[in-house]
Amino acid sequence: MPSPTIIFQSEEELDFSIKEEKKTKDWIKKIIKQEGKTCGQLFYFLCTDEHLLNINKEFLNHNTLTDIITFDYTEKKTISGEIFVSIDRVKDNAEKFKEPFPKELRRIIIHGVLHLCGYSDKSVSAKKIMRKKEDEALSHFDS
Repeated sequence: MPSPTIIFQSEEELDFSIKEEKKTKDWIKKIIKQEGKTCGQLFYFLCTDEHLLNINKEFLNHNTLTDIITFDYTEKKTISGEIFVSIDRVKDNAEKFKEPFPKELRRIIIHGVLHLCGYSDKSVSAKKIMRKKEDEALSHFDS
């Protein structure tokens, strides 16, 4: 079995990088372990609204902006996937919800992981659970 790998890559024209990358990767692995899973291969692609909209149209037939799209390659309890994050949406959401950008980015990063762990956000009750799990995960970032 391959060793756990978490990669962050930015769209070339975006010129963006994750601050505290090692700490963020360790945090992601910690949350996955708390969920009773193991970390496999996670690839985060940080991109623009335009790029994510194209993916949304091509793969999901949705013509709407979104902050994240997750492709799940999880096998049994080994969490793996590709997670596409629109930095434009994260910035807008941070302003809208009056949150610091780094915290909103971490929320979206862990949101993708929680999807891979089996959590949904398709109903009101599922969204409440997802938000609670995100908040719990965020509280562990500095602990």
